[in-house]
Amino acid sequence: MSLFTNFLRSLMLTMIFSFLAPIFLVGGTLLILSLFSYFPGVQSLTSVLASHIIQFLTIFGNGAPVRGICIISLAWTLVGGLFDTYVHYRYQILRIDS
Repeated sequence: MSLFTNFLRSLMLTMIFSFLAPIFLVGGTLLILSLFSYFPGVQSLTSVLASHIIQFLTIFGNGAPVRGICIISLAWTLVGGLFDTYVHYRYQILRIDS
């Protein structure tokens, strides 16, 4: 039973971190771009890059960038959960063989 609870704990942590990773990545990128926009000469470049990121998220969110990042985060969550399940299964196979 301990193995199953360890698996569930690992799966939940993986899914939570997989959900938060793209949010922090996109949020951090937009934050850095907004900070760089205060430097003269790069304001137009950073605003163009930020608008392209927002447009990209809008495509996935059917018009809402926040919904777009949530959809991408849910996809990352699914992939992270599947990967963790595969690693757990592989660990079981290797443990039995040795």
